[in-house]
Amino acid sequence: MVNGLDGQRMLIALLIGIAILILLVLKTKVQAFLALIVTTVLVGIIGGMPLATQTIEVDGVEKAFGIVNSITTGFGGTLGSIGIIIGFGVMMGEIFEVSGAAKRMAYTFLKLFGKGREEEALALTGFFVSIPIFCDSGFIVLAPIAKALSESTRKSVIGLGVALASGLVITHSLVPPTPGPLGVAGIFGIDVGKFILLTLVLALPMTIACIAYSRQVLSKKFYRLMQADGTVVKAEYQEPDYEAAFKMDMSGIPGTFESFAPLLLPIVLILINTVATALGKTDGFMQVLIFLGQPIVAVGLGLIVAIFTLGRPFGREELLTAMERGMASAGIIMLVTGGGGALGQIIKDSGLGNFMADGLAQTAIPMIILPLVISTAMRFIQGSGTVAMTTAASISAPILIAAGVSPMLGAVACCVGSLFFGYFNDSYFWVVNRTLGVSEAKEQLQVWSVTSTIAWAVGVVEIIILSFFM
Repeated sequence: MVNGLDGQRMLIALLIGIAILILLVLKTKVQAFLALIVTTVLVGIIGGMPLATQTIEVDGVEKAFGIVNSITTGFGGTLGSIGIIIGFGVMMGEIFEVSGAAKRMAYTFLKLFGKGREEEALALTGFFVSIPIFCDSGFIVLAPIAKALSESTRKSVIGLGVALASGLVITHSLVPPTPGPLGVAGIFGIDVGKFILLTLVLALPMTIACIAYSRQVLSKKFYRLMQADGTVVKAEYQEPDYEAAFKMDMSGIPGTFESFAPLLLPIVLILINTVATALGKTDGFMQVLIFLGQPIVAVGLGLIVAIFTLGRPFGREELLTAMERGMASAGIIMLVTGGGGALGQIIKDSGLGNFMADGLAQTAIPMIILPLVISTAMRFIQGSGTVAMTTAASISAPILIAAGVSPMLGAVACCVGSLFFGYFNDSYFWVVNRTLGVSEAKEQLQVWSVTSTIAWAVGVVEIIILSFFM
């Protein structure tokens, strides 16, 4: 029994719910947000959760428990953590586009990395940016670069965008001081510095594999181009035009520093915040820097810098119109992201995640596979990579340590499992697909779910290899 519910019944309810969700999204006219909410309600009803909100006691603390409470808590909690950042980010992205700063960024990356290496440039940018920054907000802020590169080179925005998204999510899932990996390192009691070095090395092959998939498969199968008006359209495949990109007219375009400053400022502030917090340096002036490095504050400051620097040539109404256009585009992203959070919350509140993890822990599978399987299963059933890896670490750490298995390797396995098959209950799935204009469910699965699974598969191979040496 979990929270007074039958764990097996909740598991059956989840399987039915996933089948209904896929059916609604693939075969009907029901929009993804509504499908997520309907699925969440059905999982709760079939699983036996109370229709009316009740008060239960969990670990000596009273909490509300019920279907509607889970929906509102999950929706609000998810948007509470990233909704404001998404709003700031899309407004900043519009300013990048209308001012020409995104064009300057694209030109700078082309010159820096050379012809034909746009995917590597974007992936490595995301690779380093996402170490201190939440990958959802990082993608929103950096996506205009991929869009500008698509417009100038005639490369598919899908391939470029997925390369960027891959670099972001891989280090976000593996490398401290990102909260999830940092928590895993703490649970296993391992040296954080060594863990950072190991995961950085392991993250590189995953990123390379995702770059190859985005370039060789997605760029050709989903050949879509950015238009000057900001829309994404399907087109007949064309060879990239690198010469035209290098001969872009840069007259009237902001300079390199001015273009990158609104982006670099929040990155630097968040990096200072995460490093100072991890090292326990929270006294004196560092308190101010830690406050400024909170993601909401940092991205907000970046937006203000963009308004007063990149927005200088524009009139008040023109700039406000551009930012409001960005806010309108953020609406659907926020709704479906919140819907995914509601589905994840009802799984969490029902206790199904812990029920599944405890059951896996009692099986006879090899010890090093235990954290990987728990994390992978948790990731699939509730969506959050952070929840998946920390839950897997909490359950498997004492077992692995008692069995004499390397805690460092166990921690890596927890993090790798959290990359598995990001789909409808994963907020990043919706952020990436919607930002790139991918609306068909079948295409969404191929564009992002397969990509994240490729990263996971490479990580599994790395764990198996490392198990012979650690």
